Amino acid sequence: MIKFTSKGNFEKTEKALRHMGQGFTRNSRFISGCKRLGELGVQALRQYTPKDTGKTSESWSYEIIPSKSDTVFSIVWKNSNFNKWANIAVLIQYGHATSSGYWVEGVDYINPALKPIFEQLANTAWEEVVKNAND
Repeated sequence: MIKFTSKGNFEKTEKALRHMGQGFTRNSRFISGCKRLGELGVQALRQYTPKDTGKTSESWSYEIIPSKSDTVFSIVWKNSNFNKWANIAVLIQYGHATSSGYWVEGVDYINPALKPIFEQLANTAWEEVVKNAND
């Protein structure tokens, strides 16, 4: 989620967001940008995922999910490596208990992997707001 905070009038920001919203379904540039960020996220997650067998690192994918109005899109990164009921990527991230009663400490690898992607997304979104506010 991107949050904008400002004082004063939101007229230019609202105009830019309306303009962007009207172009989402007609403008493949936005969708291709989401796809590019999705792929970059997958690459980063694969690189940062701790490797034992490599199965978890190779199981990353992404999905672009539009809102009902097609004006808001979410990029969701997924990992399909499960052992029975447990997603292995989540167990690595947050830690887990073993069947013998030991605790395996988690490794925060998802946040460092995706941080540059989120920063790039925020910068790109801001550039679009500024560009469209001046049109």
